Amino acid sequence: MNETIPSTSIPAAATHKKAKPWQRLLPFLITAACFAYLYSLLSRAAAGESSRLLPYLLKSFENVSWPRWLALMIPYCFLYLVFDSLVVWSVINWFNAKIRYADILPIRASAYILSLVNEQVSKGAIALYLNRRDGVPGWEIGSSMLFLMFCEYYSLILWGTIGVTLRWGTIQPVFHIIPWVALGSGIFFVFFHLFFSGRIGSGIALRERPIFRAFRLAKVWQYGAVLVLRAPLVIAGVVVYTLALRLFGGSVSFGEMLGYLPVIFFGAAMPGPMHSVAILFWVLLFPDRPGQMTAFGFVMHNFFILFNAGVGLLFLRRATREVFG
Repeated sequence: MNETIPSTSIPAAATHKKAKPWQRLLPFLITAACFAYLYSLLSRAAAGESSRLLPYLLKSFENVSWPRWLALMIPYCFLYLVFDSLVVWSVINWFNAKIRYADILPIRASAYILSLVNEQVSKGAIALYLNRRDGVPGWEIGSSMLFLMFCEYYSLILWGTIGVTLRWGTIQPVFHIIPWVALGSGIFFVFFHLFFSGRIGSGIALRERPIFRAFRLAKVWQYGAVLVLRAPLVIAGVVVYTLALRLFGGSVSFGEMLGYLPVIFFGAAMPGPMHSVAILFWVLLFPDRPGQMTAFGFVMHNFFILFNAGVGLLFLRRATREVFG
C-alpha cells in the first residue's frame, strides 16, 4: 500500500529549521579533538626516533608506488558510486517515486561535494533535488533518507561485530564493546519495527509523524536488502585496503583486514571533515606504527572523499539545472 503525505501538510517553517549552533560545531570539535590527540601521539613517537614530526611522517611515503596505489583507488571510488547510488535508488523507488537509476546517479555524485563536510548533509541535497525535480514532498524524501541512515548504521555495526569477533584476541580491547552495542541494537530493532508496523503501541501519535513514513511502510526484507546491497562495498574495501596497506609497508592478510576495516568504516561514519575519526582508529588498531597508520589513513580517506567530490563536479551542472532551473 502506498502512503501519500500532501506537501501542504508540513509547515514551510519546519522544512527550513536551522541546526542549533552546537550541532553545526560538533563535527569540527570532533575533528579538532582527533587531530590534537594524534599530534601529541605522533610528537612523542617522532621524539623517540630523534626526529622532527614532519620528516617522521614523510618517511611513510618514501617507498609507495603511487601508480599502483591509484590503480587500486580509482576503480574502488567508481565502484562505490555505482553501488551507493543503487542503494539510494532502491530506497526511493520503494517509498517515494519510480525514478530511473540514471537520474539518481548524477545527484548522488554531486552530493559527494557536500560530504567533504558531512555525509548526512549530502542526503539532504538528494531530498531537495527530488522535491524540486519530481515534486515529491520534502518530508517523504527526508523519511527515506532517515531510513537509509538507519540501515547504514546497522550495516556498519553488523560488519564491525564480524570484524571484532574475528580479531577478538588481537584487536584493541576498547573495540570489544562493539558486539554488545550490536546486541542492544538488534533488540532495539525488533521493538522498533514492531512499533512502526503497528503491532505494538497502537494509538501512539509518534508513529504517525511524516518523518517516520518510510518506517511505517518498510518490510523486514527491505532492511535486509539494504545490508546486502552494501555488502559488495565492504568486500571490495577489504581487498583494496589490504593491497594499499602493503604498498605503505604494512603486512596484513585479507582475513585480518576483514577484522579491522568494518571498525574503520564505523569511525568514518562519525561526523567531521577529513574522516578524522577513521584516521584515529587506524592508529588505535596499529599502535606500534602511529606514523605509518596516520599517513595511510589520511591519504586513503581524504583521497576517497576528494576524488568522489571531483566526480561530483562532473555532474554538478546537470544537478543544479534540474534543482534550480
